[in-house]
Amino acid sequence: MLADQLDYVIGVDTHKDVHALAVVSAPTGGVVCEAALPASAAGYREALRLAQAAGAGRRAFAIEGTGSYGAGLARFLASRGERVLEVGRLPREGRRSRAKTDSLDAIRAARSVLAQERVAQPRAGGRREELRALVVCREGALAAKRAGLCQLRDLLLCAPPTLREQLQTLSRARLLRRLAQLRLEQRKETAARGSLLALRLLARRLQALTLEERQLAREIKALVEQSAPQLLAEPGVGPVCAARVLLSFSHRGRIHSEAAFARLAGAAPIPASSGRTIRHRLDPGGDRQLNRALHTIVLSRRKSHPPTIAYLQRRTRQGKTTREATRCLKRYLARHLYRMLEKTATAA
Repeated sequence: MLADQLDYVIGVDTHKDVHALAVVSAPTGGVVCEAALPASAAGYREALRLAQAAGAGRRAFAIEGTGSYGAGLARFLASRGERVLEVGRLPREGRRSRAKTDSLDAIRAARSVLAQERVAQPRAGGRREELRALVVCREGALAAKRAGLCQLRDLLLCAPPTLREQLQTLSRARLLRRLAQLRLEQRKETAARGSLLALRLLARRLQALTLEERQLAREIKALVEQSAPQLLAEPGVGPVCAARVLLSFSHRGRIHSEAAFARLAGAAPIPASSGRTIRHRLDPGGDRQLNRALHTIVLSRRKSHPPTIAYLQRRTRQGKTTREATRCLKRYLARHLYRMLEKTATAA
């Protein structure tokens, strides 16, 4: 247990402006001191100074919200050589029956890790944070582009008949170019002018979003090549799926085993046997974006990867459904990618 490995645990309940901090003795669970510090660079330095003064010896920081409000503090402490542990939120049923303050939450965060064998490490910053920002921005651009295409389709249904007939046979790229060059002076009617203006602006917006998405995709590919070039060499793994895998993996040592990585990916088999039927089902939990990336890779391999095609044929001959065979493939893929990244990934 961690209580046998540490002298002190510093629990931190993070918020936007102020972090609550509590130093707890690991052998006894007693509170040594408490403090409320600003969520700023000065507050981070003060937190480290307080920990060094009140928690001299073997210590670790147990921080809530390391992916949001606590990200700055976690990365600051990690850069100073401190051991940082990621703490999940207190279960809802536990919060309802107890008093609630920021200081009490900090104490509970510290005590929650004492009886555990392994505690999750926070995700890394640096290159991984750059990649995450690019992926989030690209997803926003794609969502806006999908919404814009739906709006364009609806507007074209109600466009002037002569214009609609001219545009019906055009491809998407040619359609956008044609609409982006519409001239409003040719139409004096108010209704037609408003429709043409909306179509022109929407087409220009879609063109800009397309350029933005392509630029972000190039940046994502460049970062993935720097962090894990071997990942892109895998069959069926594109830059976006590789980025998703790297974001969940983060860095070597964060996930302690390939089974834990499969559980994180939602690819671990769950027994669903009954009577004489022996089977496993898909895991609906875990990181769904990572699970989606694995699923996309498997779908790509099913089309053009001979070993994958042969495996599916063999498993279906054994009586498994295509869905069950796909689940087995995702479990194998999670194991393979984890072991490869543990050996080769350079992201930190």
